[in-house]
Amino acid sequence: MVHCSCVWFRKYGNFIDNLRIFTRGGTGGMGYPRLGGEGGKGGDVWVVAHKRMTLKQLKDKYPQKRFVAGEGANSRVSALKGSKGKDCEIPVPVGISVTDENGKVIGELNKEQDRILVAEGGLGGKLLTNFLPLKGQKRVIRLDLKLIADIGLVGFPNAGKSSLLSQISHAKPAIADYAFTTLKPELGKIMYNDFKQVDIFGFQLSSQTQYRTAFETIILLVKELELYKEELQRKPALLAVNKMDLPGAQDKFHILMHQLQNPKEFLHLFEKNMIPKRTMEFQHIIPISATTGEGIDELKNYIRKSLDEHANQEDDVYHKKQLLNLQISNTVSYSKPPPKSPVTSPR
Repeated sequence: MVHCSCVWFRKYGNFIDNLRIFTRGGTGGMGYPRLGGEGGKGGDVWVVAHKRMTLKQLKDKYPQKRFVAGEGANSRVSALKGSKGKDCEIPVPVGISVTDENGKVIGELNKEQDRILVAEGGLGGKLLTNFLPLKGQKRVIRLDLKLIADIGLVGFPNAGKSSLLSQISHAKPAIADYAFTTLKPELGKIMYNDFKQVDIFGFQLSSQTQYRTAFETIILLVKELELYKEELQRKPALLAVNKMDLPGAQDKFHILMHQLQNPKEFLHLFEKNMIPKRTMEFQHIIPISATTGEGIDELKNYIRKSLDEHANQEDDVYHKKQLLNLQISNTVSYSKPPPKSPVTSPR
């Protein structure tokens, strides 16, 4: 029996997936005791989600990892009510979970422009504080990127996912000759000669496993992904056909290729409710052996090539969208009708 694993992609980059930072709200402004003036409140510190932002960019731009809001203005004769200090906004990528030092979740940023208050500014001086300002809140927070993997390694139990993960990455998962060796997800990293780094995330789908052909495995994997989230079927994918070191593997691989080239001829072998709505298209199909290392380098090269192509496509779409918005903006500004001249009738 030949076992298969499917690989799905996300746009990658040289990124980090967590960051610990210091935040402090601004100190309030001094009050004015003689006239009863109130100092301005200190500025607040916010974490704000932005598209096309990474934690690595944040760390590179602010290497000290300290974010302090502005102080409130002091009360004075010309302005008895001091103005509020300037807020500090920390730009982070979408998909961030924010926790405090004790691991308590402060909030999550799941879409662009979502924002979370992480450190509040101190009150300005007033009668209740004897006109003395209060200091802003201090807080050390942790930013965790919830979506950290570039690649999802999908397969049923005993397909050789852990063995493959240990071959192509630096991960050291538990490996044994029985199902359910991996009791929790494993994360590894693939390092390339140009220092590009790719994160790969291995997980299993169903806990119900039985003998099936490679073609049946692929159809059922695709169906499970469809039931979980149809969007996954539209992502670029590779097919790694594992255990090519077993007797008769080459013959079974040729049969599999014929079935994949003509899938409709073999769908009658499945119950109707087990057939996915759409057929998965693989960019490349690579025969490998996680035991002997056969095809591993080829698989790593195809992974890198596919990720690069996907990243370039997303960049092209983004730039075209920006150009279109600019063209629309220019068209609107130049297409405004001239002001109408007053019409008079001859006497």
